[in-house]
Amino acid sequence: MRVATVIGNRPQFVKAAAVSGPLRREHEEVLIHTGQHYDDELSGIFVRELAVPPPDRELGLGGGSNTAQTAAMLGALELLLAEIAPDVVLVYGDTNSTLAGALAGAQLLMRVAHVEAGMRSFDRTMPEELNRLVADHVSDLLLCSSEAALANARAEKVAGVIEVVGDVMVDVAVLLQPRARERVEVLERFGVRSGEFLLATLHRAGNVDDPNRLRAAVELLGGVHEPLVLPLHPRTRVRLDAAGLLDRLAGAPGIRLCEPLGYLDFTSLLCHCRAVLTDSGGVQKEAYLAGVPCVTLRDRTEWEETVRLGWNTLVDLDAQAARAALRLPAPAIRPELYGDGRAGERVVQALTRLAAGPPRGGRRRR
Repeated sequence: MRVATVIGNRPQFVKAAAVSGPLRREHEEVLIHTGQHYDDELSGIFVRELAVPPPDRELGLGGGSNTAQTAAMLGALELLLAEIAPDVVLVYGDTNSTLAGALAGAQLLMRVAHVEAGMRSFDRTMPEELNRLVADHVSDLLLCSSEAALANARAEKVAGVIEVVGDVMVDVAVLLQPRARERVEVLERFGVRSGEFLLATLHRAGNVDDPNRLRAAVELLGGVHEPLVLPLHPRTRVRLDAAGLLDRLAGAPGIRLCEPLGYLDFTSLLCHCRAVLTDSGGVQKEAYLAGVPCVTLRDRTEWEETVRLGWNTLVDLDAQAARAALRLPAPAIRPELYGDGRAGERVVQALTRLAAGPPRGGRRRR
């Protein structure tokens, strides 16, 4: 079986780390990097740290609006997938790369499989929500992280086969969190102590592209009055600089700004921080896996289970609500929501069954 895997950003490199190994032991994989994140710290470093195979094909399509970027990816992937002729096109998550890979494969009448299917924030103003919706509805195989995701897919009556395989991010966490926790030199670099600092990320377009919301985010982060490490996404740095807010944030008491971090360094900070503030979907889940309370700078989330259990608090950009959330104690219970660390193996088994089944057009529902 030949699988064409389409990836393009940080979380997708992490997810591919859990699947590419077991996949390549049994089948052929052609790894396509769209270039959606073209900064080395957001892509290349994950090849080195996580042992993701180097991309077989690189498209170099970073930059541009969501529409322009997706259109460019569609055109390039149409030609490339026709050349590769895979048995299955595999996509992850909810990025422009996900949408382009799923659509290009479906339009070429190739079988399409979507890892992390069924996730919903129920907010269609988010580009990620539109991407995951379309990807799910054109996929032949929907591989879900949880029972909640399966329920969402069933409620929408998707045409593809739905399976719960667990979350591939758990596989990576089980493997690498112990190593990350030992990297205490990362804490020394930022002058912080375990359990006595906050970690933050800020990159979502809805927060950083709107000057008013970006200003509110700066005020929120600058007002926590605790040591806070903030790795700056390239997009966020550009927006802060353009709005005249970069120096203001850098000068806030306790703020440690830095360049984007590799997976192990970031995970070390995550495992040792007191709490994390983020607008990232992936970091919300990574915080739960690390047993760290999360304050989410959004008013909705696709990881609703973490909110119900008290590990995640939605505050949008309300600084007072964020400070109140940071005072909450960590819950006593953290159940295994997303699997046992063997999701990658189940993904490969499901792909094998898909490739052996009927071609596109003969899909069955389960």
